[in-house]
Amino acid sequence: MIDLKAGGDQPISPARRTDRSTPRAVRMAMPLARDVVEEIAKQYGVCIRPVPMRRQDILTGQVEVIDVPCGATLESKCPPCAMRNRQLRQAQCREGWHLDHEPVNLPDTPDEYQRHLVELRADAQAWRDEVEKAGGDTTDLDAAIAELDEEINAAGMRGNVLGRVSGKRTRSTKRRQDAPDLPKRRVVKTTLGRTFTGSNGKTYRPSMFVTLTLPSYGRVLEGVPVDPDAYDYARAARDALHFSKLVDRFVQNLRRVAGFDVQYFATVEPQKRLAPRLHMAIRGTLPRAELRQIIAATYHQVWWPPTDTVRFEGDHLPVWEDGTGYLDPDHGGGPAHLGPSPRPA
Repeated sequence: MIDLKAGGDQPISPARRTDRSTPRAVRMAMPLARDVVEEIAKQYGVCIRPVPMRRQDILTGQVEVIDVPCGATLESKCPPCAMRNRQLRQAQCREGWHLDHEPVNLPDTPDEYQRHLVELRADAQAWRDEVEKAGGDTTDLDAAIAELDEEINAAGMRGNVLGRVSGKRTRSTKRRQDAPDLPKRRVVKTTLGRTFTGSNGKTYRPSMFVTLTLPSYGRVLEGVPVDPDAYDYARAARDALHFSKLVDRFVQNLRRVAGFDVQYFATVEPQKRLAPRLHMAIRGTLPRAELRQIIAATYHQVWWPPTDTVRFEGDHLPVWEDGTGYLDPDHGGGPAHLGPSPRPA
């Protein structure tokens, strides 16, 4: 017998009738379909967070959406992609760590389709310039050019056909006066470290394993400060926030002193006191005295106002202004007026 809805003639399926009669506790114990899909994807090594990208055939106009792996390196985000990245790093380390010559990476010869895309991109840019010169609307041409640029990258080409579209970024090389100077060496475009010849005539190419740890902020026992009143919580938080920038600056200084493009494999792990710690396997070697100089000369310039002075609370809060940032509600001052004189962290 088929049950009918009240006032209608549409049948109610047995599955739907059973679901309504199932207790809530039983339904909540059922696995989610999305979780099952993710587990199957993990089992077969498929990305669980794919990025959808639109691809358009410029000849037929057909548009399709393709899923591209997210490429995550953290297992908590996407285990299959993290595993692939881990295996790639292992293969790179295994194949390239003991190389005694520079690998030669020559670009592939462009195929006919790639050449066709670039020629079409040039024609589209010429049409766009003519329309702009005549005072016309270039919205549609700009959208077509953007799609062509995406298609060029998807076709196996890297970079931009226009080259650098923004001004060159200039960074200040002026150092703080209290930071020691580093030894200067002429940088050679190579990834090979120094070699040493033993008494038996054999050539050795040693490597290094370096562990960098942040300084102490107070005595800690089983992850808890022994004296909470004397523990420097503010400095510990600032160092943890800017630890990645310190690592980046350390690698820059390391390559400048070494005189070659130092290659390394590294990982960051928290200590029991929750301070980050860096482990680096470095291809090549440097004297320990120079390594100590590099560590002493590595810093990241951070200006941080004192955290023990309350300037804004309750209804007296900074005011946000687009393009400028937060302003003082009393006199409209910028970030420099939002607190006392900043100090280096």
